[in-house]
Amino acid sequence: MRRHTTGRGCLGILPVLAIVVLALPACAPVDLPEVPSLPFVPQVESPQVPPTPYYLPYKGAWRLPEDIPTGRVPSALGTVDIEGLGAFTFNPLDVRPLRPGVFATGHFSVFDILAHLADEGWFSMEYHYDRSLDTHVIDRLDGRTDWWYRAHYAGGWSETNATRMDLFPYKDGMTIQFATRPEEYLAGLYDSFAAEVMRKSLNLGRVVIPEVRIGTVVHQNVPVSSHDVRADVLQPGVVTALDVLLSLADQRHIDALKLTWYSNVDAGVPVDSFYVEMIYDGDGVYDGEASPERGGWVYEAGSLAFSGFRGSHLRVPADTRIIVSPEYMTWYWIGPSR
Repeated sequence: MRRHTTGRGCLGILPVLAIVVLALPACAPVDLPEVPSLPFVPQVESPQVPPTPYYLPYKGAWRLPEDIPTGRVPSALGTVDIEGLGAFTFNPLDVRPLRPGVFATGHFSVFDILAHLADEGWFSMEYHYDRSLDTHVIDRLDGRTDWWYRAHYAGGWSETNATRMDLFPYKDGMTIQFATRPEEYLAGLYDSFAAEVMRKSLNLGRVVIPEVRIGTVVHQNVPVSSHDVRADVLQPGVVTALDVLLSLADQRHIDALKLTWYSNVDAGVPVDSFYVEMIYDGDGVYDGEASPERGGWVYEAGSLAFSGFRGSHLRVPADTRIIVSPEYMTWYWIGPSR
């Protein structure tokens, strides 16, 4: 059974001795009691929505129309791999968010799945919510410390991840792995989280990003507010990576955006997100629309200590990438793959 402790105060943050980015080792199979089969839950099928473009501003405002598509609620049985313990099956309809102020009804994070399995008695876990980091921290799982995770959506691939595990939205078809990491690596992650919380506190609770780069243009000290584009997945007021662009538009630094809704993309089922396919800011560089022939926009956000593929660059659509108060954000144009 898990033991859950809340309000334990600030986690002692160790100085960063080194940041080690390693691929997670494969989990060796172990003998475990057979997990009883859960009742079959069919995948909820919504009408297939073709890629649908939306151009902003819409009717003079930086708001999408009210009849935009919505994402599917997780409903298919899923699995989580835990180092040394094996794979565990869960029913998403049984999972409840530990942060109900973040997720809309029916949605939750990858960490919520782990807590749910511990609640069910499949393994022991102690954890707490640390206000100084604005996230849940695993104290012990199966008697071991220093746990972290990897997760990617269907059609994606394993990536180093420096995003809070209780703010990573779950979708059907995800691959999720939890494993132990070096103590120094976790210390670096927690230092970056603490810096975000401190930055937000110094800005009186507002999200202000020191540097936002879009192509060749750099914006400094960008205040960001929520636009509630994904009210189907997230609660009102939750700030996402997409809100950074919409806030720059509010501040008259961006003249037009194109957001395209994709329900599926090749092996990615479901996607159910808006992709940013045009950022027109008048600089004359990459102001056109994305296309397979020309390329398109990708982004990253987080701590400079984890920039690029060290953890800040993730294949999480901007409209559901929850941010706390990142040190930077970069949008850059990549050409077509050959």
